[in-house]
This record gives sequence, structure tokens and C-alpha cells, in this order.
Amino acid sequence: MAFVTKIKWVVLSVVTLSVASIIIHLSLAKLWSVNLVQYKALPILPEDFGFVLGRQVIKNKKLWGSIESLETLQPNANARSNYSVPKEHSNGFIYAKVFGGFAKIRSSISDLVAISRLLNATLVIPEIQESTHSKGICSKFKSFSYIYNEEQFIAYLKNDVVIAKSLPESLLERRKRNEIPTFKPTSSSSLNFYIKEILPKLKKSKVIGLVIANGGALQSILPTSMAEIQRLRCRVAFHALQFRPEIQMLGRRMVHKLRALGQPFLAFHPGLLRETLAYNGCAELFQDVHTELIQHQRSQMIKEGILKEELNVNSHSRREKGLCPLMPEEVGILLRVMGYPSKTVIYLAGSETFGGQRVLIPLRSMFMNTLDRTSLCSEKELSDLVGPETPLPLNRFQPPPVKSEKELNEAWKKAGPRPRPLPPPPDRPIYQHEKEGWYAWITETPTEPDPSPMDLRMKAHRLLWDALDYIVSLEADAFFPGFNNDGSRWSDFSSLVMGHRLYETASFRTYRPDRKVVAKLFNMTRENLYHPKHNWTILVQEHLNKSLTEEGLIRQSLLSKPAIFLSHPLPECSCRIDSTKATNPVKGEDGQVLYGGEDVCPKWMQHANEAVSLEKEGVKSEDEGLTDYESNDFVDESESDKNGSKSNQTPLWDQDEEMDPND
Repeated sequence: MAFVTKIKWVVLSVVTLSVASIIIHLSLAKLWSVNLVQYKALPILPEDFGFVLGRQVIKNKKLWGSIESLETLQPNANARSNYSVPKEHSNGFIYAKVFGGFAKIRSSISDLVAISRLLNATLVIPEIQESTHSKGICSKFKSFSYIYNEEQFIAYLKNDVVIAKSLPESLLERRKRNEIPTFKPTSSSSLNFYIKEILPKLKKSKVIGLVIANGGALQSILPTSMAEIQRLRCRVAFHALQFRPEIQMLGRRMVHKLRALGQPFLAFHPGLLRETLAYNGCAELFQDVHTELIQHQRSQMIKEGILKEELNVNSHSRREKGLCPLMPEEVGILLRVMGYPSKTVIYLAGSETFGGQRVLIPLRSMFMNTLDRTSLCSEKELSDLVGPETPLPLNRFQPPPVKSEKELNEAWKKAGPRPRPLPPPPDRPIYQHEKEGWYAWITETPTEPDPSPMDLRMKAHRLLWDALDYIVSLEADAFFPGFNNDGSRWSDFSSLVMGHRLYETASFRTYRPDRKVVAKLFNMTRENLYHPKHNWTILVQEHLNKSLTEEGLIRQSLLSKPAIFLSHPLPECSCRIDSTKATNPVKGEDGQVLYGGEDVCPKWMQHANEAVSLEKEGVKSEDEGLTDYESNDFVDESESDKNGSKSNQTPLWDQDEEMDPND
């Protein structure tokens, strides 16, 4: 009896303690409760962000200095002698529809102006298909004026071609009735194609239509006698195509905020687009659903005749051939090897990064100050740029129709010869939120659904985001491309930025890595990716430093200029200040000059350059004795290695502790 009484008391005490514990926990939870909010990017930089980065520092010439061998190159796309204004009576009108993203649009428009000059035709303002009113953009913009300044475009080119805002009424009626001849040129279309096939029909019909879908309408390399046409392409891309004022103002504001941080910044464009990844067969570099999405896109390209290869290819062998992108993680390691510290400000360009934020996590972990437009612009600034838009219905996921029992039985009977495996067990229920993602269709149906109205609007918005990133990338102290010259011969963002920087500021640091060489380097140290040996770091530094100089520029020109003229507008659109420093002309396979042989700059440009040089020398003398921004920790590591004081493998994460003298 006494034993039973003891058990009752034990049970009663345990229950009492449990109730007391629950009451205490509930009271604490009520006292310390917090509101959980959904994660989103910073709408704007905090006011004290500059202090987080540390004190203002001096540029390290090894990381940020200009390239002396390219300082004599100056932009000069002005027409030379014997260049006449457009004739009063043209042969007719050219009306064009331009498809594609930001880079394809920009290069296509420059080709259109060149073709109009070649055919003595009046160019109607091109219709950009990604930003028509059917895509749900703000009603106050037309397709062209959604991105570019229409009046500036017409005024700047008045001495080159006649540009009209629309077709005359009579021709407009013919276009609506589809009575005008229409052509679909490619980026490899030759001069003979336009002179022998297009020009006679233009003279006869007085109007032709062009549909440009692959980022160009004229071959990149033209005969030497057509150098003025090449210079016209430069004038269009680098001067006439100015963004509308709202874009320019916001872009300059972003650059000002970056400059206000007190240190130089590097712009990086990953170039991870589903279309180019599918074209080059890089699906295996990704995981899960992203691999399936790339393969689905590649399958569609094969069906449409865009790609004449097998569906399944070895992505790793493609990567070793330089046909796949440098992943953000690899770029982060390369930059750390070059000596860029973790406090370096990196601007992440690109309106779309296939793979999402997951592929950017390693880069952000190596460089804490990785920013993008959402970090520099408030939501109001971005919405003001877009303009007032009519509300769209929400995207409601519509599951595929459920098969009846009879249809299921019929499918089972047609499933193939027996013995057949038993049908799989019933799946767990799929919740609605799991079906509402942008890629949910791939688990439900083999065909990709048509874009929703919101998807079309988002594509138009990406043109604006790319325009902002383009402005920042041009102004960056250094630029690093993740994926350019991918082999598709399509215009890409990085190639256009690199060409524009080469034209305006050739001596600015623009890295031109050879992805084939970089892939071999990473294969050498794949086992010790974050603990690189000193010899490996020396090889990386040598390659990337050479890519900045004439050697890297010449190697890049052999790949880029035959595909996209605007990616390497030399020698037609440049001149040299000092003719004694001119290099021997480098020619491509077709005998065309790719580098060297530039004209001597006019005297007024030489005098201006001398004044700038004197100013720079004064600044150098003042800066003597000041400490550099950072030292290359890998070189320092190697010296200590020789003395036996440290191991020859140091994690990238630990380098800043040794580099920063103020810590």
C-alpha cells in the first residue's frame, strides 16, 4: 500500500512540474514574440554602409591601375573624307521588327542603320518586340522609346541616314494587308545579299520589311573599302543609342552611390542565360530541375533547326573546350587569387541569372560587398522607371486535366509487352504551393506553357534592368565577364560591354579570360580548390594579367570580331595618339586587320591627351609613399613558404587577416 502511495506522489509531482514548465514557456514566448517577415533584398543601401567597408583607401595599381600599352588608343568613330550626307530621294523605306533581349536589340539596330545607309533607304524607327504595348508596358511609351531616346537617335544620325518615326499612310495600309516583301536576314548576311536581292525589290516596292531574330542583320567583318560602314555602326551603338533620360539619371545615381563608398568597384556579369546554356550543352553544370529546363530548351532548338547536334552531350568536356561559362564560384576564386580582398565592392550585373541566388552564394560568401541594382535602388525608383501599368490578373496555376479510369486502363493496355512491372504506388499528395513555381510545368507536362501576361511584362522590365547594369558596367574600374563569345555568334551583354569599354576607355581594366585555359587550371587544383598552391596562383595571375594587355586583346579579337563587330571595333573606330607605339597589324583568317594599323589621332586629341598625362604625373608624384590598397597575399604567402614559416596551402577565407594592416 505504501509503495502505491509513493508512485501516486511521484506521478503527481511530475504532472505539476510539467504544467509549471508549460506555463513558463508560454509566458516567455508571449514576452519575446517577434514578427517573422519574408526575406527580400535591401531596398536601398543603409546610410552607414560606407563605414562598414572601412576607411577610404588608395587604389592598388596592380588591381585597379590602367593598362599602359593601351593608353594610346582613343575613340574616333567620326567619318573620314569623302563621306556624303544622305541623298534627298531615297530608294524606299525599311520597316523592321527586332526580337530578342537587350544585347540582340542593340546590335540589331546598329546593323539596321548600316543597311539603310548601304541601300540609300529611309529607316523607320525599329519596333522592339519585347517592349510593345501587347507586353503590358506603360502606355506612355512606344516600343523603341521604352529604352532609348528617340529624338537623340534621329538627331545624331541626321548626316548618316534619314530616319522616319512611321511609314506614310499609303505604305502603312499595304503593310497591314501584308503586301510588302519581308525578309529574315541573319547576322551572317553578306553585302551581296542586300545589293543583289534586297535592293531591286526595295526600288520596286518602295518598302520592305525585315524581321531580325538572332541579334544581327549584317556580317561582322566587311571589306576594307567599307570602313565607313563600320564606323557608322560604332556611331550608332556608342553615341546615337542613348537611353531615355530617366534610365540615364538612375544609372548615374547608382554609379554615384558606388563611388561614394570610397573605393573602386568591379562589375561582374555571370552570363548565365538558359538559351545560351542550352545551345552549348552545359546542362550537367547545374542540378535538379535546372538541368531538365536546359535540356528541354536544347530539345526545342534541335526541333526548330537552330541547333544541329545531339541532345545529350558531355557538359564537362564542353567546359574543357571553353564552351561553358565560368561559374560565379570559380570567378570568386580567380579574383581572390588575383589579390582582391573580401571587402572589394563587386557589382553583379545582369537582369537574369539562371540558377537563381543559389549559384551566387559562393561568390557572396567570398565577397561580402556584392551588390546589385536592388541594393542601390529603392522600390519606388524602379517602379518610377517602369511607369504606371495596368494591373494584370494573378497567375493561377491550372493543373492538367485528370484522366478518367477508362483512359488509364487504355493506357495500361498499350503500355508494352508483358511481363510488365506493377503500377507504382500512389504518390503523396502534391500541395498547391508546390505547383505554383515558374518551373512547375516540367513535373506535370512535357510541353512548356505559353508565357503568361506577367511573364511578358517581366521580360520587358528586364530590358530596363539591363540598361541600368550597362551604364554601371561601363563606369566600373574593372570588368569581368562570366560568359562571352559562347560560340552561338549571338550578341551577348558582356561582349557589348567589353567592346564599348575598348572603344571609350581602352586602358581601363577589362579581363578577357580564356575559358579553355581557366578550365585546365581548375582541373589541376580541383582537389584543393580553396587551398591553392603557390605555383597554381602564379599561373592564374599570369593568365589574367596577360588577358588585360595587347596579348589578351589580340587573342580575344580572333574569336569576337568575326562574330560580333561591336565586341571589337578596332581598328576602324579608334586612333592612336603616338604613332611610334603602333603595333604591327594582326590579321584574321580572311586577311582582315583585327588589331593594329589604326589612324593617327587628330592634333586636338593629341594636345588634350598631353594635358591629361601631365595631370596624371602630378597625381603620381603626390601619391608616392602612400600605401597601396591591398597587397597580393599569395605572393606574400610564397615568401613565407620559402622560409618554412607557413604551409604552402592557405584557405582563401583567411587571407584578409594577413593583408589588412589596420586589423
